[in-house]
Amino acid sequence: MSSTSKAMQRILSLLDENSFVEIGAKVTARATDFNLKPDQTPSDGVITGYGVIDGSLVYVYSQDASVLGGSVGEMHARKIADIYRLAVRTGAPVIGLVDSTGLRLQEATDALHAFASVYAAMAGASGVIPQITAVFGSCGGGLALIPSITDFAYMAKDARLFVNAPNTLAGNTEDKNNTASAAAKAAAGMVDGIGTEEEVIEKIRTLVEMLPSNFEDEASAECADELNRDCEGLENAAGDPALVLSMIADNGIFAETKADYAREMVTAFARIGGITTGIVANRTALYDEEGKAAASFEPVLTTGGCYKAADFVRFCDAYSIPVISLTNAAGFAATEGEEKKIADAAGKLAYAFAGATTPKINVVTGSAIGSAYAVMNAKGLGCDLTFAFPQAKIGMMDAGMAAKILADGKGADEIAEAARAYDALQNSIDSAAARGYVDQIVEPASLRRYLIGALEILYTKREDRPARKHGTK
Repeated sequence: MSSTSKAMQRILSLLDENSFVEIGAKVTARATDFNLKPDQTPSDGVITGYGVIDGSLVYVYSQDASVLGGSVGEMHARKIADIYRLAVRTGAPVIGLVDSTGLRLQEATDALHAFASVYAAMAGASGVIPQITAVFGSCGGGLALIPSITDFAYMAKDARLFVNAPNTLAGNTEDKNNTASAAAKAAAGMVDGIGTEEEVIEKIRTLVEMLPSNFEDEASAECADELNRDCEGLENAAGDPALVLSMIADNGIFAETKADYAREMVTAFARIGGITTGIVANRTALYDEEGKAAASFEPVLTTGGCYKAADFVRFCDAYSIPVISLTNAAGFAATEGEEKKIADAAGKLAYAFAGATTPKINVVTGSAIGSAYAVMNAKGLGCDLTFAFPQAKIGMMDAGMAAKILADGKGADEIAEAARAYDALQNSIDSAAARGYVDQIVEPASLRRYLIGALEILYTKREDRPARKHGTK
């Protein structure tokens, strides 16, 4: 196999210079059906090996579309499974670079059996080492399950990801609805980000630099940013967590996940004081690169947002990554479509927060009303420390709605007075703090300092739970 193949070029672009060591370069297909010959399958269409990203060990496989379309044969799948086993033993992430036409027809059940062993290897590695997939070409059929099993997935803009190709769907054509496109998969939450090949590779490098190598590793590094700096103007950016992260994260660097899916909920990794943290945040505004409002969202929890956040919290907990929530939720989305699954989704999010033993910090930036407050990392779910901005609100119900119930049948002035009283007695941050539900009221500009202090004191947190095999949600 030529060292200039696209599969090899992708590996060399991903890894630190001169760090790649190939494993299994001499492997070829064993099958001879339909006149298949070993010289037709150099490395059996997949390059496997290891190298480093920012000095940290990673394992990588890259499918070579120039070898029978990068199709997956028995030995091809075995090489990937072997890489997984080696990665688990040595505690390092696996990164898969996918470009394949699918399973190799000439090898039939041998290929199927070997490919199932890849699924098994991935499942066994889940929660032990981070797994990342990047789709650079075609990824169809059973191969499309790979990105869904891994922890994070990316796609090049011109790549294709599908179980059934768009033209095989009843009543559909690719021109009508390209269900295999990167944009479609990003909007559906199947992938975490899209871009050019170079952009995808850079996203992966940034993510790997944030993550621990395995579940026993520490996700921290030397902080190259000022620990005690203020974040002036943060209160004006609170609606868009991406802007908040650009202020409170070390050097403004963060890695957002599933950025194009359920945009009203932001999930991202950021180093704060050198410690990698997972951020779960409600979004009410989205600003473009020029600082102009590109979209707005209601301060409510949605089905997609809850599922997205729940998956993210579970990943963080598996790798002992502290979770910081930025809460601004006044209720649940109220539409016929949302009502079908919102209870299930919100239950999954509450379950994820309650079950997480990693350090948990909640920052109430706006409204935290009703059950939506409870779901978003509330004290009752086991949150370790809760901060709130001075103008934030925590309560059972919007004051106006509560007043109409409390002052039912009375005049407008009495209803207005009841609303003011309810806000002061039941919805104010002071009343929540008096009951112990808020640990500290902080000015937005000081948030970074408070978070660094909280992360430091929670660094040695230990929490034991009753022995069991695993939960059922």
